[in-house]
Amino acid sequence: MNKFINLIYRHRYDIFFSFILFVIFIFGFIFLQNVETKNLIKTLENKSFDIRQNIISKNKKVNKDIIIVTVDDPSYEYLIETYGDWPIPRNAYAEILDYIQNQKPKYVAFDLLFIKSLNRIPNSDNKLIEGFKKYKNTYTAFNFDDYSFDLRKPPSIDEKIKSKIKVFSDNFYPYEYTNCRIIMPEIINATKNIGHINTPKSDDGYTRTVPIIVKYPKYNQTNYTVIQDDYYLYMTVKMIIDYLNEYENENIEDLVIDSNNNLLLGKRKIPLTEKGEAILNWYGKSGTEVDTTFKYVSFWQIFKSIQAKKEGKRAILPDNLFEDKIVYIGTNVFALSDIKTVPTSKYLPGVEIHATLFNNILDNSLIHNASLPYNILISIILSAAVIFTVFRIKSVYVSLILFAFLTVTYSYFTTYVMEKYNVWVWLVIPVACSIFLFICSFIIKYLLKSRDFEYTYKLATTDGLTELYNHRFFQEQIRQKIIQSEKNKTNFSLILIDIDFFKKFNDKYGHQAGDAVLKHVASTLKKSVRSEDLVCRYGGEEMTIILNNTNRNDAIKTAQKICEIIAEKKYELTPELEVNITISLGVSTYPENGKTPTELIEYADKCLYKAKENGRNQVGFIS
Repeated sequence: MNKFINLIYRHRYDIFFSFILFVIFIFGFIFLQNVETKNLIKTLENKSFDIRQNIISKNKKVNKDIIIVTVDDPSYEYLIETYGDWPIPRNAYAEILDYIQNQKPKYVAFDLLFIKSLNRIPNSDNKLIEGFKKYKNTYTAFNFDDYSFDLRKPPSIDEKIKSKIKVFSDNFYPYEYTNCRIIMPEIINATKNIGHINTPKSDDGYTRTVPIIVKYPKYNQTNYTVIQDDYYLYMTVKMIIDYLNEYENENIEDLVIDSNNNLLLGKRKIPLTEKGEAILNWYGKSGTEVDTTFKYVSFWQIFKSIQAKKEGKRAILPDNLFEDKIVYIGTNVFALSDIKTVPTSKYLPGVEIHATLFNNILDNSLIHNASLPYNILISIILSAAVIFTVFRIKSVYVSLILFAFLTVTYSYFTTYVMEKYNVWVWLVIPVACSIFLFICSFIIKYLLKSRDFEYTYKLATTDGLTELYNHRFFQEQIRQKIIQSEKNKTNFSLILIDIDFFKKFNDKYGHQAGDAVLKHVASTLKKSVRSEDLVCRYGGEEMTIILNNTNRNDAIKTAQKICEIIAEKKYELTPELEVNITISLGVSTYPENGKTPTELIEYADKCLYKAKENGRNQVGFIS
């Protein structure tokens, strides 16, 4: 047993590191299997993403060629006063579109749903439809949902709106919708520049991603069975493809999802999640810092400028404001329900999500997740650093400071990587692992220290051959017993033991046989006394027993019993040879036979001498 313990002690660090790897494996297994744990980790990781995005958004600058035209609160009030109610007639949008297009923008996109005709103003819809026909660089949108077929029968979508995509990934499962709100058929007939604008929220209500590609089935319109699943692109992605073809001389026709879930757009790779989402790299809060948010223009400013132009007056807005710009048109009013909560803002107009995506793709700055092996490697490296810190640094306070430094440094590292390389490296799992391992390391470190102390103490107090307490320990204990007995007015006894004819035994059978006899006697002595009694090796073939709270008569009885046990049992020296062993004993008791260690030992020794004089194998007495 002791050999096994010593083996463990020698290899304690190897065993510990194996344990650490096992813990990481178990932790990873629980993370992958337990849904609640997985959701908790995901929620915390998303929050850490938000914090990092808020930090790095202050250093980003948006593309100044992107302008957002929005119905803000003043514009909403102006439009209600002008047109009476919401929605405003379509000819109002047609006027705005004409105003912007006259300044020759690159692209104009409506983040608005023109669902059905508004008949209260004659020819209102037609003016907007003519605008879509006239301006080939204008885009509009529809959206998908999962409404019941009883509420709304799912419509078929014109073939020119869907996208043909070749998928080479085995881990690509985009959002699948079962219904949709299609826009006016006249607009669909007028333009092919139509994409979806669905923007799902995370479980915590935040928008961090946009679904670049979604699935929607082609139905049999008689019985609404599914004929096939078709792919549909986000509106901004359709616009960016045309932008790349026209302004960067790309020739993007066939769309491809490669084996790593990247949407290939010419030289650009758009990293997507397995659900077909792009993780947005967010900019600053709207309307705060000039360089970190998009330029906003209010509807009312455009209408006032149109009116001023008609009256020959000076317009509020410059005549070339939209020249060569990317223009998004949307709303920024709570009443119109298009406000999103995103990492950098609780109240972000939905239209700015489109602008953010366009900007990200132009800058190649969409966020992509670090690979699983990379995240695991990072976790192991951080954990190893934590373990090294705990085990190599003696001071607890220094270890705590270094651990805090490691955690803060790693957090900074993940933020830096996100800002510099647009990579989302895990933060929560590595830090959680490091905290867990930091605590475990401290516990195990001090368990090992305790084991070290016990091992060292045993070496210092134990005889290596017999595994009895050694002479020094005996001397310390007898002094302590005297102090304790004097204080408590109790007594204790000492038995001094000598193996009879041990020198002759060594000479006859050899020292190895003698060592075996010493071990045998020591083992027998330990089994013959109480657990609170101390058996020690005094020196050579002499041994002692300190009997706690024992008077002289009881001590003599114990000594006689031990003498008989040793004498009665034959010891097998070899398979062919059994020998008899006897011992001589002397007893002394505190305080009647002595009040100091020297007096007690001398008295017991004199009794032992008497036992030898009287023929050995007995307890000696002084007459």
